[in-house]
Amino acid sequence: MRKTLALAVAAVALTGCGMLPGQPGGGGGEEKQQATAQQQPTTEQQPTQEQAATDEPQQSAPPQEGAVVATRETDVAAGGESGRARVDITALKRQGKTVSLNWTVTVLDGKVHLHNSMGGGVFDYTVSAVSLIDPVNAKRYRVARNGTGADAKCVCSGTQGQFLEKNEKASHYAVFAAPPADVTKINVEMPLIGVLTDVPLS
Repeated sequence: MRKTLALAVAAVALTGCGMLPGQPGGGGGEEKQQATAQQQPTTEQQPTQEQAATDEPQQSAPPQEGAVVATRETDVAAGGESGRARVDITALKRQGKTVSLNWTVTVLDGKVHLHNSMGGGVFDYTVSAVSLIDPVNAKRYRVARNGTGADAKCVCSGTQGQFLEKNEKASHYAVFAAPPADVTKINVEMPLIGVLTDVPLS
């Protein structure tokens, strides 16, 4: 009787200490690992700021300027100002079904009024009146627009507030529909400046 009672007391003591298999708290290795895993956040649940920035849609920028591929100097007069300017075309590049034109206007002497002198109207402060002329196919390409309505804006740079004086310059861009693939040179017509002929199309 005493031996049986002693065994029962020992079993209760071992169960309370978690030493018997299959009892709550017993062993504890697997359960502790699961609890630890639940407490530790994973990197998939908390993306970093760098990852979030990478996931954001990127906005395209105008093509960067490169080497001068065509240039023209001329006397200009507009808006009551007169001077002499040089235009340097720094890119005329195909991009799929479009052509991107980049150029810089530099004032050599006097003053040059670009403010509303390269647009399609008095209140058009853009370079929307610039165009490409394909002499082979006798076709003119005008600046692309972001719609077909009257309020559609040109895919080009603005000129508002550009009253340039000697040694000042302004850089601009415009996008056009691409001419046929066999056209390798094209003429660029600009208000105030005139026509730059046989500009290489890359």
